[in-house]
Amino acid sequence: MCGRENLSDNQSMRAWLMDSYDGIDALRLGEVDDPRPGPGEVLLGMRYAALNPADAFLSLRQYPAKPALPHILGRDGVGEVLALGEGVSGVAVGELRGILRCEAGVNIWGTLAEKCVVPAACLAPIPGGWSAEEMAGAPLVLLTAWQALTQWHEPEAPPPHGAVLLVTGASGGVGVASVLLGKSMGLTVVALSRSAEKGARLRELGADFVFDPAAPNLRKAILEAVHPRKVDLVVDSVGGALVEQVVAVLGYGGKVSVVGRSGGAVPEFNTATLFFRRNRIGGVAVGDYTPETSQEAWAEIVKRLAAAGRRPVVDGVFALGDVKAAFGRLEAGPMGKVLVRISG
Repeated sequence: MCGRENLSDNQSMRAWLMDSYDGIDALRLGEVDDPRPGPGEVLLGMRYAALNPADAFLSLRQYPAKPALPHILGRDGVGEVLALGEGVSGVAVGELRGILRCEAGVNIWGTLAEKCVVPAACLAPIPGGWSAEEMAGAPLVLLTAWQALTQWHEPEAPPPHGAVLLVTGASGGVGVASVLLGKSMGLTVVALSRSAEKGARLRELGADFVFDPAAPNLRKAILEAVHPRKVDLVVDSVGGALVEQVVAVLGYGGKVSVVGRSGGAVPEFNTATLFFRRNRIGGVAVGDYTPETSQEAWAEIVKRLAAAGRRPVVDGVFALGDVKAAFGRLEAGPMGKVLVRISG
């Protein structure tokens, strides 16, 4: 077994370093000393990292974390186990592992580097039939979508069509994950996307209806599509001016799980619209997952995707030197996850 004490001194790695809270454009590709695994930790040689909007928010001090600088962003990824800290079992040097939710990229150095230290309890093998690329970008968005779908209770699916799920920003990472998991629950899925091409892909992934959120008759189109029902649950990653329309299509007891705000702040909202239908709006925070609950949720997610014959969706893979362009793609609106190839 290769442990912490077997690592040679004075080795360095390339990493994208965040020296300030001035945004992604201020990141620099530099060299730092290799991290070392402590008790219960594993050192990974990163193969792929995945980008999340939270990375960009953190770089602008718009995320509830303030790591010591220089910091390394990146919360998702797949890597080869290089060394084990004291007390680690159940994983061996040389194995490929993906990272479930942990503090990597938040309060400790993340995956946009050649090496990354993570708790062994937060690692998971690549599911059968998945590629390393698919695993690299899957855990955070799928765990987020799972919490968004189940935080109130698992939506009921009365025959013949199931409860109605509305997914905003449906072509993004959490959006695609919500479509896939929503269909695994037997829900009728309504997806919102501005792109006709992405809309066609969402239908291939299982969305029953796809609408352009900018359409002037959006509310009417959604309600006509699901008539005589209304929307039971919304997974909203957009916010902004769309919130008023989202709430308007909710049925009695309908709920909104808020996972993002790519559309910015809500300009105006009349809370009285929530009263008589007893609607509820609640935030999603994957930070609530412990390593144990992450593993439990992940096992259920993988089982559901396997039963449905579905796998994660990768938008594109960028070279390590092109991280800023990769973030540009993320901001422009991908179809699935944006990855960075670190090595291999």
